[in-house]
Amino acid sequence: MMNQGGKSIKVEPGVELFIQDIGHGVPIVFIPGWTFTTEVFHKQVEYFQKTNRVIVIDPRSHGRSSITMHGNDYATHGADLAKVMEALELKDVTLIGWSFGCLTMWEYIRQHGTQNIKSLVFIDLSAKPLSTNHEQDWVEGPLDEIAAAYNYYLRDSEKQREFISAYATGVMVQRTLEEGELSWIVEQSLKTPHYIAANLFASGMFSDYREEARLASEAVPTLTVIAEHWADTAKRFVEHHAPKSAIEVLGGHLMFWEHDEKFNQMLGQFMHAQNPAGA
Repeated sequence: MMNQGGKSIKVEPGVELFIQDIGHGVPIVFIPGWTFTTEVFHKQVEYFQKTNRVIVIDPRSHGRSSITMHGNDYATHGADLAKVMEALELKDVTLIGWSFGCLTMWEYIRQHGTQNIKSLVFIDLSAKPLSTNHEQDWVEGPLDEIAAAYNYYLRDSEKQREFISAYATGVMVQRTLEEGELSWIVEQSLKTPHYIAANLFASGMFSDYREEARLASEAVPTLTVIAEHWADTAKRFVEHHAPKSAIEVLGGHLMFWEHDEKFNQMLGQFMHAQNPAGA
């Protein structure tokens, strides 16, 4: 299913990124979250390829891209995104990042500003995922829990499997996952080896893109989609740090997969507002 439109783009010697590039029209680029792959967006590809050129990226060391021992950080992922956009000659792009994929977008903006960007969609991640004040700030969790995840769950692939399974059932979706669905989610994640997943986890957690979040929301139309379970805190945070961003609340962390019809409609309306003639 997902080989449709598949190709590889070389971002440096020995490192190729797998991308899916399908459809025609105004380009949309989807970037998956930590350890996830192009497959997670299959319902968006199916829907938007009818009206748009849809590009989905496996970041380095994810999915079908090269597994590499260097560059497993969001500064490099941002640079990789720029190289993909250049290779595909993309202009007026709607960039859509899920979870840590948002970090890649903010990093791209840190390095290149908002040139070539038409609009931005950030799915369910704080611009500063870690804080000593986890009661007030929008964070991924209390410091002790994040430390435990890094020091315990990312030490071998079996614990990584356990961690992703718990996250998938507890945070990602709101209904009970079927066994096949859960294994599909977990297997995607495990394509990134645990020692690389740990690197990316630390790089992401220690990020601070509050300045880029503000700049981005002021420069181009921006939408932030937040999961219901932390909506109040997240909304306050976004209103403060990216005041011009539109905000929508929907489902769990993987809402674009579980509630795809609602999500696709919401995304379509947001993009249509920027480009009434097209999508």
